[in-house]
Amino acid sequence: MNGKADLHLHTTFSDGVYSPAEIIKKAKDTGLRIVSVTDHDSVSGIEEAIASGKENNIEVIAGMELSASFDDMEVHILGYFMDYKNKNLVASLSGFQEERLKRAKKIVGKLNQMNIPLTIDSVLDHVNGDSVGRPHIANALVDEGHAESYHEAFQRYIGDGRPAYEQKWNFSPEDTVRLIAQAGGLSFLAHPGRSVNEELIFRLIKAGLDGIEVIHPSHGHDLVYYYRGIVSEYCLLESGGSDFHGGERGDDEALGQYSIPISTVEMMRRRLFSN
Repeated sequence: MNGKADLHLHTTFSDGVYSPAEIIKKAKDTGLRIVSVTDHDSVSGIEEAIASGKENNIEVIAGMELSASFDDMEVHILGYFMDYKNKNLVASLSGFQEERLKRAKKIVGKLNQMNIPLTIDSVLDHVNGDSVGRPHIANALVDEGHAESYHEAFQRYIGDGRPAYEQKWNFSPEDTVRLIAQAGGLSFLAHPGRSVNEELIFRLIKAGLDGIEVIHPSHGHDLVYYYRGIVSEYCLLESGGSDFHGGERGDDEALGQYSIPISTVEMMRRRLFSN
C-alpha cells in the first residue's frame, strides 16, 4: 500500500510530447508505482504503456480523457479501468476522432481567411497518434513562423474566443459517464477547478459519476479541501495526477509532484468489485 500514483498522463497518441514507453520510464525515475495513460479520446497508447510498465515494474491502469459539453462549456471526464477493446467504446472514440479532424480543418480554414497559409497536412505532420487537436495546430503555426511560441498561437489565434477558434463537438456529460460505465470503467470529473458549478456536479452524480479528480496542478489547497468535502458527502471516489503533457506545456517538473497514494487506487478497485 506504500508508494504513489499519477492517474493523468498524456502521450503522443493525443497531445503529449512523449511516447507511452518514454512516459513510463520518466514515471519510474520519479518513483511512481502506478500510472494511467489518459489520452484525449484515444486508448491506442495503452498496450504500449502496459508492456513498458511490465518491464519497469510499474502498474498501468487503462485510462482516457473524454470531452463533454455543458451549457456551451467544455468539461472533461476521465475514465479508468475500462475494457479498452470494448466495441462500443472503440466505435465511439472513432467518431470522436473524426469530429476532431473536421474541427481542425475548420480552424485551418479560418486561419487561411486571416491570410495565414497553414495547411491541414502540415498540422497532421505533428500528429503521431489518433487524435488531432489545437496543440498540434499551435505547433504547426510555430514551426511555419506564424507564431513565436505555443502560447502565442493560442492567445492570438486558436484559444477560446480567439479569431480562429472553433467549438468542439462533444457528447453530453451524462452520455460520457454512461459510455465509460458500459465499458466496465469508473468515471471521474477531471480538474473541475473554479469553472465547474455544483449543478453540473450533481447532474453527473445522478448519472452515475464515480468520483472527482481532486489533486491537479490547477487546484490550490482551498479547492482540494472543497472537492474532498463533496467526495466525502456523496460517497464518491478521489483521483489525481499531474495532467502531464511535456514539452511546450512547460510541465516536465510536474511529473511526480502531483500524485495520490496507492491506497486511493485500492479504493477504486474495491468500487469496481462491488459493482
